[in-house]
Amino acid sequence: MAKLLGNLKKLIFSRLVITVVLVAAQVFFLVETFYWLSSYMPIISILLTALSGVLLIYIVNRDIDPAFKLTWVIPLCLFPLLGGLLYLYVEGDFITIAFKKAVNHRIEEGRPYLEQNKEIRKRLDEKTCSMSAISRYVEHTGGFPTYSNTKVTYFSCGEDKFADLLPELEKAEHFILMEYFIIYEGTIWDSILEILKRKAAQGVEVKLMYDGTCAINGLPRKYEEKLKAAGIDVRVFLPAVPFFSTYQNSRDHRKILVIDGKIAYNGGINLADEYANRRHPYGHWKDTAVKLEGDAVRSYTVMFLGLWYSIGPESGKNYVPGDYLKYLPENIYEKKKELPLQKNGEDMPKDGYVMPYGDGPNSRHALAENVYLDMMNRANSYIHIMTPYFINDNATMRAFKYAAERGTEVKLIVPHIPDKKAVYDVTRSYYPVLLRAGVKVYEYTPGFVHAKMLISDDNKAVVGTINFDFRSLYHHFECAAYLYRNPAVAEIEADFQKTLESCQEVTMEYYQAIPWYHRLTGKVLNFFAPLL
Repeated sequence: MAKLLGNLKKLIFSRLVITVVLVAAQVFFLVETFYWLSSYMPIISILLTALSGVLLIYIVNRDIDPAFKLTWVIPLCLFPLLGGLLYLYVEGDFITIAFKKAVNHRIEEGRPYLEQNKEIRKRLDEKTCSMSAISRYVEHTGGFPTYSNTKVTYFSCGEDKFADLLPELEKAEHFILMEYFIIYEGTIWDSILEILKRKAAQGVEVKLMYDGTCAINGLPRKYEEKLKAAGIDVRVFLPAVPFFSTYQNSRDHRKILVIDGKIAYNGGINLADEYANRRHPYGHWKDTAVKLEGDAVRSYTVMFLGLWYSIGPESGKNYVPGDYLKYLPENIYEKKKELPLQKNGEDMPKDGYVMPYGDGPNSRHALAENVYLDMMNRANSYIHIMTPYFINDNATMRAFKYAAERGTEVKLIVPHIPDKKAVYDVTRSYYPVLLRAGVKVYEYTPGFVHAKMLISDDNKAVVGTINFDFRSLYHHFECAAYLYRNPAVAEIEADFQKTLESCQEVTMEYYQAIPWYHRLTGKVLNFFAPLL
């Protein structure tokens, strides 16, 4: 009984419950305010209807995806009194706007440290290279250059990544930069934390940043204070607080780990036991990651620092320029490097090209989505994709259908056991459209696919944190590594083929056998897809 009461007390006073109660109190306050103003409703009604009309014209003329327009146009037409206020609340949040400006300022601050190597640009532009255009686009819109002289190691599961990561952390001499969406206490995190504490005691600078929304129900209250006491410099990205702002919708979904500016890890794997199959909440957890060694690590270092300085005391009124050079190796462009060619005689670096890149809600370019679309529209032989969530806009769906209908093999692997059932219903609602176009869809029957990767034509691959859904492509801060003619591409494709062996192919008969209420739920929720 004492244990039960203790657990109940812990639940009642948890940050999650307290936050929910405080938000509910604010909702009650708003309802009461509207009731108090009821005597003025005729005038208020006219003003709100006029506001909704103005916003309706504004939204229709905005340069945004039609799915976003539809999501707002219908509520504004059906509920003119509240639709306008809801739109202003979500889209006109001044706190969110100010934060995005701060992030953009830091991105511009970091651009001088990410200059494109002129020899690489010359080779990409002069030779017949299908990566040339997307490389120029990412460099121009995102500020991320393309590199050679980078070794890539591919990990087909979390177990392999952590087995490689722990010894590398032990070797750190100067600094460790860590940015993760999820950190949960358990065997994996405890083993990493012990090393971080030891390295911090040895004088190694350890910087850790994790998402505040996920932390609310995954880490103890004031956990960052415990880490700081151990010598770890910690920043919580947009910590959850109970007030009316949508800034927490812009979450840090990135997974970056940089050691001494020489090694970087990226992929879908967070720091929790299920990612290494120490726990099995959704069956076998299929995930992937890459390790970069060489010049391309530079982009991940600058990516991390840009967001780190955006949320720290250096921002806002107390703005202080970020110290980037401290964390960057000697300028890799000072000396002209002879790029070793591939053995087949092609005028191509031995390790091909590597282009790390990031995207976020601060950008108006939809860079992450455009990288995917470029790969899909240029593919000739095949397009192979793994993603845990599949909720897409018109442009992406057209790319899937166009690729399949022109004869390109398109295969998509999604989970069979979902972690979010409502989102899973929406994912399955796309099956009929994909199947009719000729896309082959598979569900990973042993459990949950959390990998985010795309491979095409045996020469290109993307591995990172970017899902095929609105959250990743529009709302979250994300990052990935684009590989061209790198030896790791063959390993990634081989892993895709091996994963297919544990999948069930989806057919129209399979879809029709899904309970009707799940199919209906998916179709209804698809209306809110841009907000899911």
